[in-house]
Amino acid sequence: MTEETRRDESDTAGTPDDGSMRLSKRMAQLGLCSRREADDYIERGWVRVDGVVINVLGSRVKPDQQISLDKPAQQAQANRVTILLNKPVGFVSGQAERGYKPASTLVTLDNHWDGDLSGVRFHPQHMRGLAPAGRLDIDSVGLLILTQDGRIAKTLIGEDSTVDKEYLVRVAGSLSNDGLRLLNHGLELDGEKLKPAIVTWQNKDQLRFILREGKKRQIRRMCELVGLRVVGLKRIRIGNVRLGQLPPGKWRYLASNEHFE
Repeated sequence: MTEETRRDESDTAGTPDDGSMRLSKRMAQLGLCSRREADDYIERGWVRVDGVVINVLGSRVKPDQQISLDKPAQQAQANRVTILLNKPVGFVSGQAERGYKPASTLVTLDNHWDGDLSGVRFHPQHMRGLAPAGRLDIDSVGLLILTQDGRIAKTLIGEDSTVDKEYLVRVAGSLSNDGLRLLNHGLELDGEKLKPAIVTWQNKDQLRFILREGKKRQIRRMCELVGLRVVGLKRIRIGNVRLGQLPPGKWRYLASNEHFE
């Protein structure tokens, strides 16, 4: 059971039937921060409800109440960084596994792309709490987002995320007669129908996928269902942010004028 699931269950267990919810959950819903960050801000006394400081964890609010962050919380958010990494093959997105290193180990001063135009200077503090917002399989390459900002993580991987991701996928095999139609809409994975996708031929052996969901090894499994085998997969875009000219194994900061939505 995940931490979010435990929190959601605690929200509904024995709660008053007045439409209220935990303050931290409401803050996350409003996109002010993640729930973990909300708990931290509440404990520090950086959160106001209808102008009154609330510093007790588990406090509840109604949907029509006004929630605001004090300047220290706003400054803490402003200091958080988001990193774009061109992940090579052989690195896992999250924690180390089966002897493979996490992609975050590539975020070093030596690997900082000299074409970074963000103006942000590297500091070891930027590694604290840096976590992947989404994943790329160990055999896949391309754009991976690492962030300290819970708001960005929620935008990219939250349950209500509408941010699409674009991939170039090199394939082998013979596509079934209605395979392209099924790739666009009509396949199921894990007993669930997949959301509509946009899948087109890029050239004779490469497909372009645009997805708004990210089940485990989704593209590879989709291709297998229509008679294709993936031999190369590269993510080139997440929302409005593109991989661009970022070289493999290099990283850069998300600039202040860049937004995923």
